[in-house]
Amino acid sequence: MDKMKIEWEINRKIWTASGIVLAVLLALGVNSKANIFAVFVGIAAFFVICSVKPALPEKFEKLKDWKLLWAALILFLSAFFTERAVQYLLVEPGNRGKLSNTNSWLNVFCCLIILLVVFAITASVRVSAIVGHLSLMILAFINYFVYQFRGNEFSFGDVKAAATGLSVASKYEFKLQPRAFYVIVLMMLFVALLRRIKIEFNKKWIFRLGAAALVAALFSYISVKTENTVMESWEQKGTYRNGYILNFALSIRDSFVSKPEGYSEEIIQALDDTYGATTQEGSDDDPTIIVVMNESFADLSIIGNIQTSEPVTPFLDSLAENTVRGYALASVYGAKTPNSEWEFLTGNSMAFLPSGSVAYQQYMSEEPYSLVSTLKERGYTCLAMHPYFSTGWSRNKIYPMMGFDEMHFIDDFDRSKIMREYITDEELYNKIIAQFEAKDDGEKLFVMSITMQNHGGYTDTYQNFTNHVQMTNGYYSDVNQYLTLVNESDKALEKLITYFENVDEKVEVVFFGDHHPGLNSDFYRQLNGKGLSGLSLQELQDLFTVPFFIWTNYESEEKEVEITSINYLSTMALEKADIELPTYNRFLKDLMEVVPAMNSRAYYSSSKERYRHYEDAAGSPEEDLLHKYEMLQYNNLFDDKKSTVFFPYYSGESEDE
Repeated sequence: MDKMKIEWEINRKIWTASGIVLAVLLALGVNSKANIFAVFVGIAAFFVICSVKPALPEKFEKLKDWKLLWAALILFLSAFFTERAVQYLLVEPGNRGKLSNTNSWLNVFCCLIILLVVFAITASVRVSAIVGHLSLMILAFINYFVYQFRGNEFSFGDVKAAATGLSVASKYEFKLQPRAFYVIVLMMLFVALLRRIKIEFNKKWIFRLGAAALVAALFSYISVKTENTVMESWEQKGTYRNGYILNFALSIRDSFVSKPEGYSEEIIQALDDTYGATTQEGSDDDPTIIVVMNESFADLSIIGNIQTSEPVTPFLDSLAENTVRGYALASVYGAKTPNSEWEFLTGNSMAFLPSGSVAYQQYMSEEPYSLVSTLKERGYTCLAMHPYFSTGWSRNKIYPMMGFDEMHFIDDFDRSKIMREYITDEELYNKIIAQFEAKDDGEKLFVMSITMQNHGGYTDTYQNFTNHVQMTNGYYSDVNQYLTLVNESDKALEKLITYFENVDEKVEVVFFGDHHPGLNSDFYRQLNGKGLSGLSLQELQDLFTVPFFIWTNYESEEKEVEITSINYLSTMALEKADIELPTYNRFLKDLMEVVPAMNSRAYYSSSKERYRHYEDAAGSPEEDLLHKYEMLQYNNLFDDKKSTVFFPYYSGESEDE
């Protein structure tokens, strides 16, 4: 009876590399608290695979001629293994089993498409399997780390934001869990096996064409099967409901915005006729307007009972005179600051854009209509300030496009005034005050400022920073650091407001947080009893609710607002400044009466007095206005023929012209 022959290849390079890999894996394994026995088993298997050269018995030699069958089997098994490895890496044990068989196979097919694309280019089974597997696993590990510090998944909309994400990635603590370590070991073994494959084809162009045809067939099949599948990006739903690879593919699909149902030029014209144009004429009585969008500024008590060693924001809590204040819904959690900035400046909503997208980097066109264009028409000088790098979220391109007259980034600030590793709120406010004092007599100033001090993560320790505010009904070091940062923001805010209380000119200050911070999941579990998963719609919206206020140094309305949203704040700011509302803002004011708050996830219904999903709006009193809002936003962002009534900036009527 023929037996399989086994030869040993002693390759010094392989053994040297294996020794290095062994040392690295041992370190990773210990650090991740993985089973060290698994380390040695994995390394031993790796050595064997790299060193053993098996030879088939003669009676099986004919199997080598079945090249097409082996190629198909290897590519399919590679896709299957990759899908299983991705899901094992990304899904928490408690959520495993929630992926349906249908979606599981769709993920395998998505992986197979990637492998077949590489095969269509290279005609090499080995290269296709290795490159396809490693590419998809790298994507999975990117999502693994992004989810750790942001709390939601890495989607196609994040690709353009990669540079910004990398610029702050070093501030976060990346942890390798045991399962991540095991996946790394399995990847090594799998790639080592694939390197042993030697299948050569004649007439490679035939196989390339066949691979391309199969890609087209699989793509069509997946498209049809997922026509009504929603891309998810919260609490790992995308990963455990759709499967991560499929969910990422859906985020690519959703990056293309289609026309709202019933959209037409006639509909926009009818809205033009209903609302009519508004002419912005400046007034000498217009106040200086200062906007502070404060990084990761949130009130954690919204989520649940948190007790602290001292009040966290005593000054903000005391503001009442000449102040409209309350809470606003943001559309983002833990990251993607520019979406809050975009909603405030434009009055648009992320509700009508694909999940995971970044409006600044994907949907901005020349001369976009915004609060900047409105105030420039009234004769304002418009300044943008952010004490960080100008390239973050493409602000160096977006701000000139919006019409800002001046931009101040990190090099324009005193870089010695830092807290942890970021420039302080106080330094930003000092810069605002300096610009106010330097303006000409009678010059009207609008300042859009975005702070950096409170940016995550919150796990590192610093010689220049001590946690002096403590959570007293639990201990989480990152929460204590965050609470101290917010307390420092409150102190800086008091200095800013105190300064403008004592100036003779009229000043309005608009302040709001951009999103909640990403903190320890156990902390959220203590506050709401659930953590970040299994939340009701109300509980979910609590994680998107941030404080805001609009204050003036002159007599004005005082009001407590239970809930609004960031897309409405610029309308509220114009009203409080006694500036006639532009047409689009008049529409938003009407919408606010029916839908007082909304974000990317849901809206608050005045008629039902609760949050509702947008798909539940059918037949409700708010359905018509929400649909009109969506159509106006589409016209604003995507239609070549934009309404000159709602968006006059496009008509060339700005003061610059």
